[in-house]
Amino acid sequence: MHKGYGVGSRRVEVLRSVDLAVFSGEMVAVVGPSGVGKSTLLHLVGLLDRPDSGELSLFGEDTAPLTFDARSRWRARRIGFVFQFHALLAEFTLEENVAMPLLIVGIDRAEALARAAVLLEVMGLADRRGHLPDELSGGEQQRGAVARALISAPDLLLADEPTGNLDSANAESLFVLLREAHARHEMASVIVTHNEELAARCDRVLRLGAGGLEEQCSKA
Repeated sequence: MHKGYGVGSRRVEVLRSVDLAVFSGEMVAVVGPSGVGKSTLLHLVGLLDRPDSGELSLFGEDTAPLTFDARSRWRARRIGFVFQFHALLAEFTLEENVAMPLLIVGIDRAEALARAAVLLEVMGLADRRGHLPDELSGGEQQRGAVARALISAPDLLLADEPTGNLDSANAESLFVLLREAHARHEMASVIVTHNEELAARCDRVLRLGAGGLEEQCSKA
């Protein structure tokens, strides 16, 4: 895949000839310095943007012909996102935030909230489900964001610096939750991180630099 921004002399090529394959049940870490296109890569894989050229296939299907609505449906039902900053909606409770992806696709409110409550219990947040985001700690907010990403039982989990805004203890706790959820649902997961120690605990580590991806190491 190729992706750039701008035109003419102001054009910046962010990704050049990036070749990435991730399989079901595999957790892949993508590392690299700031500004090399790690977030851009996740946006392409998550159908938030389109490559300028090259093929992007998800779940065995070429995504190029997908309409805007079809891409939105895939994101809602098959792809979970976790960002560095939790992006919880301030006016809704934690339980409502977690249930939001189900509500958006038309799941009955009572059922959506019930499923959110079960997931929050797994995340150790059962007693916080009625709280607003600003009543939660940073670690609790990020665990809530993970629960929201998992509520639809996605086939693909994308996480962009999910532990980058947390202290070491909360980062470790969140990574353990991600690994457990990944194993439980047998998803394909792509984790962008600056944390080399956490990256090394994934199944594969890919380093992005100068527009290309290179495998840094893999588990035996």
